[in-house]
Amino acid sequence: MKDKYEELLKFVQGLETDVTKFTEKGQAAAGTRLRKSLSELKKLAQEMRNQIQDIKAERKGGAEAKAE
Repeated sequence: MKDKYEELLKFVQGLETDVTKFTEKGQAAAGTRLRKSLSELKKLAQEMRNQIQDIKAERKGGAEAKAE
C-alpha cells in the first residue's frame, strides 16, 4: 500500500516541469502532456482505491471470522 502511495507521490512530483511550462511559458505541448499524465494518474489512483477496498474487505471478513 505504501509503495503505491509513494509511486503516486513521485508521479505527481514529476508533473511539475510540464505544469511550469504550461502555466508560465504557455507551451501548448506541455498542456497536452499534462492531460495525458493526469489520465495515467487517474488510473494509478483507481488502482490504489481498489487496493484499499480489498484491504477493508479483508479486515471486515477477518473481524467477522473472529466474532464467530
